[in-house]
Amino acid sequence: MPAGEEVGDAVSVTGGGVAALLLLVTACSSSPAPTTTPRTSLTSPSASPAPNRVETSAPMPPWRVGASPLPLRPDGFGEVLPTPAVLRTRRLPTTDLLPPPAEGRFQARIGRISPEVRRRMGATFKPGCPVPLSGLSYVTVVFRGFDGRAHTGELVVAARAAPSVVRVFRRLFVLGFPMEEMRLPTTRDLTAPPTGDGNDTAAFICRSARGQERLSAHAYGLAIDVNPFQNPYVRGDLVLPELASAYVDRSWTRPGMLLRGSAAVLAFTDEGWTWGGDFRRPKDYQHFSLTGD
Repeated sequence: MPAGEEVGDAVSVTGGGVAALLLLVTACSSSPAPTTTPRTSLTSPSASPAPNRVETSAPMPPWRVGASPLPLRPDGFGEVLPTPAVLRTRRLPTTDLLPPPAEGRFQARIGRISPEVRRRMGATFKPGCPVPLSGLSYVTVVFRGFDGRAHTGELVVAARAAPSVVRVFRRLFVLGFPMEEMRLPTTRDLTAPPTGDGNDTAAFICRSARGQERLSAHAYGLAIDVNPFQNPYVRGDLVLPELASAYVDRSWTRPGMLLRGSAAVLAFTDEGWTWGGDFRRPKDYQHFSLTGD
């Protein structure tokens, strides 16, 4: 762990517990919508919510994230397929990549980008990025998994945004809002074929906005995508992650979803972050930014 500022919190949460990188390498460029936004209409038969509501009482086989590449569409994304039954109400356990917090309490640490962190970032940072490494911070925060346990996650964000990030994730922890995974995107995430089942909560990646020459808010460390699978990106017949069409129906409420007016969304917007669920189109339910796009 690099040297930095450590933030402790005596709050503990009891009860109600709270992989390819997909949206960070697709699109997070939209224009905000008015306060009342019509629901996005999905034209793809594979994304229809009705079949995805079918439940079964039979035991579900374990799911291996990233194990099955999807056939490709002409636009280079994977085919948008019906959500597998085991993922329709997704509650996969978290694999600890960093030591979990002592006594299950919230902790956070803000530090520099050490040589080891830089190595793990791989091609997500490159020469010509708009923010130098000195303008970024490596942040670790405790989050609640879908398994009900406390886990330690990691993010790279703009140094000026780091204190706000800690405050937001402290609130999410106290709320018991669950997240599955929070790790640094890597070169492998950028080059792996789409599998449509990634769910990494992540922030910095140096890239342009999809289909545009201007840089994404992620390239400045000023955007975070939260639970991409429960909160997909929707543009016409495209759903990302591609297996997350069961979560296009925002009226079917399940753990880990970001819903308009919810305490989890307010944890960000109270800090000045813009939510992609309020965009007119495309809908980017996972996305929060400090740049407004």
